[in-house]
Amino acid sequence: MSFYVYILRCADGSYYTGHTDDLERRVAQHQAGALPGYTHDRRPVELMWAQDFPTRIDALERERQVKDWSRAKKEALFAGNWRSVSVAARSRPRVSAALDAGSPAPQDESRSGSQPSAPPPVIVLVRPQLGENIGKAARAMLNFGLVELRLVAPRDGWPNPQAAPAASGADIVLERAQVFDSVAEAVADCAHVYATTVRKRGVTKPVMTPAAAAETIHAGSQRSAILFGPERSGLETDDVAVARTIITVPINPAFGSLNLAQAVILVAYEWSKGQVLASPPAVDADPPAPQVELDGMIAQLDTLLDEGGYFFPPDRTPATRRMLRTLLTKPGWSSQEVRTVRGILSSLVPKRPRGG
Repeated sequence: MSFYVYILRCADGSYYTGHTDDLERRVAQHQAGALPGYTHDRRPVELMWAQDFPTRIDALERERQVKDWSRAKKEALFAGNWRSVSVAARSRPRVSAALDAGSPAPQDESRSGSQPSAPPPVIVLVRPQLGENIGKAARAMLNFGLVELRLVAPRDGWPNPQAAPAASGADIVLERAQVFDSVAEAVADCAHVYATTVRKRGVTKPVMTPAAAAETIHAGSQRSAILFGPERSGLETDDVAVARTIITVPINPAFGSLNLAQAVILVAYEWSKGQVLASPPAVDADPPAPQVELDGMIAQLDTLLDEGGYFFPPDRTPATRRMLRTLLTKPGWSSQEVRTVRGILSSLVPKRPRGG
C-alpha cells in the first residue's frame, strides 16, 4: 500500500496540505465537501502536487515538513524548480509511531520489557450528540497521541461542520474517523473492550480506574477499544454488556459530572504515560544570592522600619526582627530578586531636596 502527501489549492487561493492512503478518493471527498475542516468552505479545490511514500510514518513526516514551507517554496515545488526547493524546510522531530494506526506505539522500556507493545487504543464515541463535542474529544485524543476515532450512530450524522472548529487543528483524527451502526460493529476487531461509566447498570464486570486500565492495555499486545457514551445519559446497559471491563474515574460522589471531552482526556492521559511524548523544556532557576547580599537587603528593610516606628513596643523588637529574618530567608532569593526588593525599598526613602 502507498501513502500520499498532497497539496490542494483552495478557491480563496490558499493551500491545504494533507496525507491519505487513497489519493483519488480523498481529493473527491474534499471537492464534495464530505470532510469537515479547512477545505469545507473553500471549494472548489485543485490538486497541485502529490508524492507517494511506502509507509504512513514517512508520509506524515513529509506532510509536516511541507506544511512549514512558505507559499513561494510550495509554488516552486509545483513548478519543479528544485533549486528553490533545495533549501529544506526547518527540521521537525520524527512523528510518533502512535500516529500510525497500523504500527504499535513506542513504549517506555521499563514498562514494556521484551514483550511486543500494544497498538494505541481505539476511542469509540457511542451515539454522540453534538459535533462540537466530537471535535473536543478529537482534540483531547491528539494531545496524548491517539488518532483512531470511531463513531457509533452520531445523532447529527457525519461529517459534522461543528466538529472541526472545536478540534482546534486535530484534523487528522476527524478525517480518519469511522462511522458504525452499532457498538458490536465498531469493536469487532478489538480483543479488549472497556466501557467508561459511573453506573454498573446491573452488569457484573471488573471495574478499573483509568490508570489501571492503561497499565493493562500496555501490558497486552492486541488492540483495545474504549467506549464513551452520549453526553446526556452515558452508555446504556446493552452498550456496557459488550465490554469486558468497566472504567470508572474516581470523582466527587456529590458531583459526578464529567463532559465527554473531559472523560476522554482523563483516559487518554493515563494511557500516554507509557508513551514518548514531548515535555516542556526545563528552565534553570537563578542561583541563590550570596548571604552578604541578603543581609544587606534585610538591614536596609530593618533601617526603614525602625525609622518609620514599626518596632513597637520596644520589648518585642528582638522577636519581631527574628521573625522578619526568618521570613526573608525562607524563599532562597536570587541576586536579581534581592536587587529588585532593594530598589523598591530605596524608592520608599524620602528624597532629599537638591541644593540649599
